[in-house]
Amino acid sequence: MSLPAYEGLRLPSSPASSAGPTATQQAHASGSPRAAGPELPLTPPRSAVLPLAGAERGCGQARDFVRRTLESWELGHCGPDALMVVTELLANAVLHAVPHPAARRAPAEAEIWLRLSIRRPAHLVCAVTDPSDHPPVYPHAGDPFEEHGRGLRIIDALSEHWGWTRRHPTGKTVWAMLPTADHS
Repeated sequence: MSLPAYEGLRLPSSPASSAGPTATQQAHASGSPRAAGPELPLTPPRSAVLPLAGAERGCGQARDFVRRTLESWELGHCGPDALMVVTELLANAVLHAVPHPAARRAPAEAEIWLRLSIRRPAHLVCAVTDPSDHPPVYPHAGDPFEEHGRGLRIIDALSEHWGWTRRHPTGKTVWAMLPTADHS
């Protein structure tokens, strides 16, 4: 499944992917000169990116990143679902997309990227980019006591939409779109 809702993912090395404040926000925050005009309030970034090398130990780091980011965006109420979705997306990337450490020739570098973004006012997108060209496989109904094979079912149940987008020249991004409305 690939929907246009998340085709705009850019990794941090690309120009349009700053995870921090814009140049205008940085200039304003640092007190450097800027164009005259009305005082604009600083707004939090609308996306945040975390590169993960050594993905097995990166899952805890990713969960902390999700918690901190959602709190800073005042979306803490989205935390439980977002944490579950991110955990499942990362587990799939670690298990199925990243070569085993013994098979790597170079030192570990960021092979998996986690990105959180607010794409529309009412949606949080959780996305994981990995180096594999193989699409995610939605499992057929199986034994409910199986230890593996439920990740995409969980993502499907918690998200409004999910899908994947092929990266060029290699890799893919698997994403899930969660509602941000607080129903408590």
